[in-house]
Amino acid sequence: MASGNPIFDDLQSKLEVIDPPPQNEDILDSEPVNDPTQPATKPNLVVSGSVRELLECPVCLNAMYPPIHQCSNGHTLCSGCKPRVHNRCPTCRHELGNIRCLALEKVAAFLELPCKYQNYGCVGSYPYYSKLKHELQCSYRPYSCPYAGSECTVVGDIPFLVAHLKDDHKVDMHSGSTFNHRYVKSNPHEVENATWMLTVFSCYGQYFCLHFEAFQLGIAPVYIAFLRFMGDDNEAKNYSYSLEVGGNGRKLTWQGVPRSIRDSHRKVRDSFDGLIIQRNMALFFSGGDRKELKLRVTGRIWKEQ
Repeated sequence: MASGNPIFDDLQSKLEVIDPPPQNEDILDSEPVNDPTQPATKPNLVVSGSVRELLECPVCLNAMYPPIHQCSNGHTLCSGCKPRVHNRCPTCRHELGNIRCLALEKVAAFLELPCKYQNYGCVGSYPYYSKLKHELQCSYRPYSCPYAGSECTVVGDIPFLVAHLKDDHKVDMHSGSTFNHRYVKSNPHEVENATWMLTVFSCYGQYFCLHFEAFQLGIAPVYIAFLRFMGDDNEAKNYSYSLEVGGNGRKLTWQGVPRSIRDSHRKVRDSFDGLIIQRNMALFFSGGDRKELKLRVTGRIWKEQ
């Protein structure tokens, strides 16, 4: 029997209820989730494309979460976009008021949708209200470009990013677990807040990014070198690396665990998780009249047993 409301008539015609909804009135807790990174094992609703569209905000086109607002004609809108439309329905231009679409919120609690990263390999389906949490932790979510010399917005899986770094950023690529790099700058007094170099190493079937740059630590200019792992943090912990820099009979050494590129370049740098060299010390290592920076950084990467 038709309800007179086109939204709920459409829902009734397209949803096949497999399990009856629980009596719990708290819709956000109606579907317990033990591990949001794992796919659900008991689907509740078969979801058609048009039902998904009902849960899509007409302004930002993102999935809607409580509170879901509606106008007197039944058109819905997410809470984030309501202030942007100045209390006018973007569909019919009627005043929105403070009507909440509780029925649609409750229906959504029993839907299951595929992860948005299914094109990257995630095959799970997840309860509507835990899907967002899963996607924030999904191991298949794409990585951001690790290049620090520009605000690059490219994302993708590791093979794609390796090709992107080589072809678009012209990054030096090396094979092997040891390295010996020389960094030269004719005027070291002009390098504050400047990213210098990124080198990619391939070893143990993985890729690592070696960063070397200058930045301002308080009022003191310093140099930092650190390694990042092109993969997730749980894999990065299987590896260690060491760095060494020196000259004039002195040397500094650093040993650590590479950080995943899930952590931004700036986050790693600002946590000082690497070999830090004060500029005066760097110029001392360089020798000569201290007017030119000549640093040789050596190191190696190894896999923990």
